[in-house]
Amino acid sequence: MSEDGLPPLREVIARHGLDARKGLGQNFLFDLNLTRRIARSAAPLSASTVVEIGPGPGGLTRALLLEGARKIVAVEKDTRALPALQEIAAHYPGRLEIVEADALRYDWTAHITGDAKIVANLPYNIATPLLTGWLTGPWPPWFSSLTLMFQKEVAERIVAAPGSEAYGRLSIISQWCASAKKLFDIDRRAFTPPPKITSSVVQLIPKSERLPACTISVLEKVTAAAFGQRRKMLRSSLKSLHPDMSKLLDGLGIDANLRAEQLAVADFARIAASLESDPV
Repeated sequence: MSEDGLPPLREVIARHGLDARKGLGQNFLFDLNLTRRIARSAAPLSASTVVEIGPGPGGLTRALLLEGARKIVAVEKDTRALPALQEIAAHYPGRLEIVEADALRYDWTAHITGDAKIVANLPYNIATPLLTGWLTGPWPPWFSSLTLMFQKEVAERIVAAPGSEAYGRLSIISQWCASAKKLFDIDRRAFTPPPKITSSVVQLIPKSERLPACTISVLEKVTAAAFGQRRKMLRSSLKSLHPDMSKLLDGLGIDANLRAEQLAVADFARIAASLESDPV
């Protein structure tokens, strides 16, 4: 038996035939020390509903429960994993709610009430759309923190600073909405099957207000144009958004000869707000 009194995860996977499927972006993490480290990163867990996406056989789920999660809502699309999760729920009565659903289409605000924290080893193939969907929704959001595992490359884009190669659209949206930091890396060999890349755990704490204030859809248009042609100067990359972009940028005190990666997150929000007040 494992530390929590449940069978070892490898035994559970073998018994239920839960081979990790590439099409579902699955890579299972067996090391309880690592899963507990992820869970502790989101502490305290006792006063919040913990939302987990793609729990699979429940390795992180078990760690969250061991670390004191009062209530977990586990959203799983893979029906093969449900019996293994139900065994955990029976072992921890009233603390684990299993939801069979596609996380990309789930109505979070209709089902999650009170303080919630999202803690997940996200399926790689839906990790970025899930994050952007959460960040671009109604504000303030329904969650108080996000502690998530991504491919290392994606994690570095989320936390990237201006001037770096990784700085781009995901950096802008993430950092306009939240304080973001990379916590630690996890070696590929810790997973079954081992992915081709290293993974990283990132934590995002939503800001009470997204400032400078602007409309998220306009901000996304600005970042898409700027980074779609990131080697061009702003007066060229953004020219499709306004008939006199150089003048608009000059009014904001932004040099139109700069390139996208040279602007701070706040500058992009200021450009978006200016476009809203001075539309084409």
